[in-house]
Amino acid sequence: MAVIISGKELAKSKKIKLAEEVKSYATMYGRLPHLAVILVGEDPGSLSYVRGKEKACAEIGILNTTIRKPDTIHENELLDIIKNLNEDDLIDGILVQLPLPKHIHSERIIQSIRKDKDVDGFHFENVASLYLKQPGIVSCTPKGILEILDSIHYSLEGKRAVVIGRSNIVGMPVSKLLLDRNATVTICHSRTKDLQSVTSQADVLVAAVGKAKFVTEDMVKEGAVVIDVGVNRNPLTNKLCGDVDFDSVEKKASFITKVPGGVGPMTICCLMENTIECFLKHIKES
Repeated sequence: MAVIISGKELAKSKKIKLAEEVKSYATMYGRLPHLAVILVGEDPGSLSYVRGKEKACAEIGILNTTIRKPDTIHENELLDIIKNLNEDDLIDGILVQLPLPKHIHSERIIQSIRKDKDVDGFHFENVASLYLKQPGIVSCTPKGILEILDSIHYSLEGKRAVVIGRSNIVGMPVSKLLLDRNATVTICHSRTKDLQSVTSQADVLVAAVGKAKFVTEDMVKEGAVVIDVGVNRNPLTNKLCGDVDFDSVEKKASFITKVPGGVGPMTICCLMENTIECFLKHIKES
């Protein structure tokens, strides 16, 4: 039976440390870190994520401004909002909650955020920095996954890691981070042949495919570490569930994360950490 890694407990501990750090900033630097979040529309998932970010900011002591706009907003208006935030020296981090309405070009919006305020780590220069091993902002979910592995003192060196999913948000960056820790990494996707034969060899299996309970017991190696990134609705119960069939895989894995309460809380915590890093960089340059 696997040990369940609680991202919720890890994030709680990390937020206490970050709050202690931030507490001294007002005296030391004359201001606090400030995160601006732009929320377009009323998507239930997006509303929930934004509330989580607002709560985390309050717990740590980071200033938070949430700009809410209807889903009818014109792309140029959204670009103007970002332009103003880019030019505001008291704003350290900018996050545009995805997904955006179909009439808005998401990539254009993301790339309009100043790279040193891009707390999501999606700007092409931050992505390039990751691949070139240069200083930059690492996207929150991949960063959180590595911290989860660190929390169990798991050495990735020489291990076989398999990532299911090749998105620019999770699959690709987490593969690079695993590779940088000297794991041998395989990226699987919808065109991978005989997926089970690949995943069943993984010492570390990261599921980021976006399909409820996609990873079953027969796809997992005995004693593997399983990290579930998915956030889905169980079609039978309508409850939140991950990409991993938790009940069956738990019996075979050595460590496993659960949904909810696994990767999600660490993603938000790493967003807070990125905001603080941006703040300190701005302070140093001012």
